[in-house]
Amino acid sequence: MTVHVGVIGAGMIGQDHIRRLTEVVTGAAVTAVADVDAGRAAEVAARAGAVSLPTGADLVASPDVDAVLVTSWGPTHAEHVLNAIVVGKPVFCEKPLATTAEDCLRIVEAERAHGRRLVQVGFMRRFDAGYRRMKEVLSTGSLGAPLMVHCAHRNPAVPESYHSAMAAQDTAVHEIDVLRWLLDDEIVSAQVVTPRATSKRFAHLKDPQIMIFETASGVRIDLEVFVNCQYGYDIQCEVVGEDGLVRLPDPAAVGIRTAARHGTGVLQDWKDRFAEAFDTEFREWVTSVAAGTEPTGPSSWDGYAATVITDAAVRSLEAGGGAVTTDMKPRPAFYGDTA
Repeated sequence: MTVHVGVIGAGMIGQDHIRRLTEVVTGAAVTAVADVDAGRAAEVAARAGAVSLPTGADLVASPDVDAVLVTSWGPTHAEHVLNAIVVGKPVFCEKPLATTAEDCLRIVEAERAHGRRLVQVGFMRRFDAGYRRMKEVLSTGSLGAPLMVHCAHRNPAVPESYHSAMAAQDTAVHEIDVLRWLLDDEIVSAQVVTPRATSKRFAHLKDPQIMIFETASGVRIDLEVFVNCQYGYDIQCEVVGEDGLVRLPDPAAVGIRTAARHGTGVLQDWKDRFAEAFDTEFREWVTSVAAGTEPTGPSSWDGYAATVITDAAVRSLEAGGGAVTTDMKPRPAFYGDTA
């Protein structure tokens, strides 16, 4: 079957996902678009061969929409996801699932009341080939129990609208989700310390930040978030176990020898680094919708966990760098036993 997808939010990420659904992923068609900017919705819908609808609620209710993709402004996510659950339609929600833990829990409870998983959250790292290979290695137990994780998330630069809390909420949140998944372990505390600030930042921004997390089993995670590193978009991850370590590979790149130097290029943005992961994410989601099975990607509970942990990190940053417990609710059996 062809899955008819309605898209709420026609901004940059929404348009990129519409392109993905219409040009890359088979078995899907975008049939409706809604956005607070009606003119933009009409323009984007016309390019996709879809109709534009006045509101997200109209789109969710449309008989021409089998599944909903939410890429609108973060504070609107909860409303659209809850509307989709009410009518029993699968919904893919770009992160964050909601901007408050309370709204995330409302979604969790609505989905549990419905009786089956309908929601997938857009944490694409789980679909990256390198992270998936790391997961396979860790799952064998050949490295022994994980002890430490070292990570870095570097961007060449960010706009002036980027503020200090976004280092956790918009940037580190991807590591938070993928590390919960890699380790099959929950993060129970967060701490953020700030080293000497780069002169390349805007004055209001604390950059870089070092985030330290502890899991329920005692694994210690350190994450460098440096969003004005200048040289490129650089994602690093290394898990150290009792008997060895596994490291995320850098993206494949040709080696260049010239002018007495040997080097490789460094990617400059997240779209290039994770393009294939985004494609795989949507292929698997469309396949699950077409088959009528529950999604296998990040769940509503994962969306809730990420929000709780980033909230703890922001509280640590604002309080001067002390460790803050996450105070997460017990995980319902509905969502399985592990992250």
